[in-house]
Amino acid sequence: MPEETSRLSAEHLKIAAITPYTSIDYPGYFSAVAFIQGCPWRCRYCHNPHMQPREFPPQYLHSSWEELIALLKRRQGLLDAVVFSGGEPTLDPALADAMSRVKEMGFKIGLHTSGCYPEHVKKVIGLVDWVGLDVKAALSEEVAYRWITGLEKSNPAQNVSESLAIIQAAQVSYECRTTAHPVYLPDAKILSLARELKERGVETFALQVYRKPKELDLPFDNVGHEYPEPETLDALKAMFTHFELRRE
Repeated sequence: MPEETSRLSAEHLKIAAITPYTSIDYPGYFSAVAFIQGCPWRCRYCHNPHMQPREFPPQYLHSSWEELIALLKRRQGLLDAVVFSGGEPTLDPALADAMSRVKEMGFKIGLHTSGCYPEHVKKVIGLVDWVGLDVKAALSEEVAYRWITGLEKSNPAQNVSESLAIIQAAQVSYECRTTAHPVYLPDAKILSLARELKERGVETFALQVYRKPKELDLPFDNVGHEYPEPETLDALKAMFTHFELRRE
C-alpha cells in the first residue's frame, strides 16, 4: 500500500465505521470511535481484515465524516472524547484536520495506532490527548515482529520504537497494549516484551488475550484462563504502575 503524505480536509476522512458510545476505548472517559479505512500491515490475528484495503470494499457499508459530526452534535455534553482507530488512522491525510475540528467542538482526542508510521504520528501528536499504542512483539525481535505483521521486508519494530519515543517526548497520556496468544507469545516472551517496555519508561501496559471471532477463519484457537500463568500476571502487576488483563 503506498504511503499517503499530502494533507486533506476532514471531509475526505475515510471512515469505515463508527461506534457511537463506549466506555473502554479511552480509559476513564465516554467516547465515540471512528474506525479509519486502510492498514499497511496484515497481522495474523486481525479482527478487521475488511478495513485493511485503503478503498472501501463494496460489499460492506461504511460511514462518513458527515455522519460522525452529526453524531457528535447530538452527543455534546454526553460524550467526552473521540477515538480515531482503524485500520491504521495515521495513514489518512485527512486525520489532522479531522482531529483539529473535533477538538474545537470540545472533545478530547484519542488515537489507536500500531506505530507503523512514526513520521505521521509526529504530525498529529500535538492534537492528541491519549494514545493506545499496539505493541505486537518485543521491539528487539525484528523477525518476530515481521512474522506477526505479515511483512517480508522492512523493519516494523523500529517504526514502533520510534513512535513510542515520539509519544513519550510529547508527554501525552498513553498505554502500550499487546494482543497475546501462546503460539507466538508464550509466557517467557510476554515477560521479555514487558521488560523492554519497562526499560523504555512505560508505566501503563495492557495484555489483551486473543479471542477468535466466530465469523473469521483465523489461525489461532481460543485459550483458557490458564494462559498466561498466574506467576506471569504477578510479575506484570509488579512491573508496571498500571497493568490490566483484558480477556474480551
